[in-house]
Amino acid sequence: MKKLKNEAQLVKKAMQVGESYAQKRGYAAFSAETSANLKVESLYRLLVQDKLVVALPPDKEDLPGMKHKLAIWIDRMLPDDHPLKAAS
Repeated sequence: MKKLKNEAQLVKKAMQVGESYAQKRGYAAFSAETSANLKVESLYRLLVQDKLVVALPPDKEDLPGMKHKLAIWIDRMLPDDHPLKAAS
């Protein structure tokens, strides 16, 4: 798994966009007490269920892998002129 140059910023953006997507799909908003790791896992599983992200193999399913998948997803969603795209 090759890490993207600005993966941390892409994951942050993916979490923002993913939360909005989840709410539009009818899921309740995350509470303020929800950990970032739980948000990452929940958004990853939702995107896999909706076939927007290819699932990791079960034996390789871990938090860094899920974050990487979210970063790849948002990188593909962003327009070409977005500042996060230019850095990758």
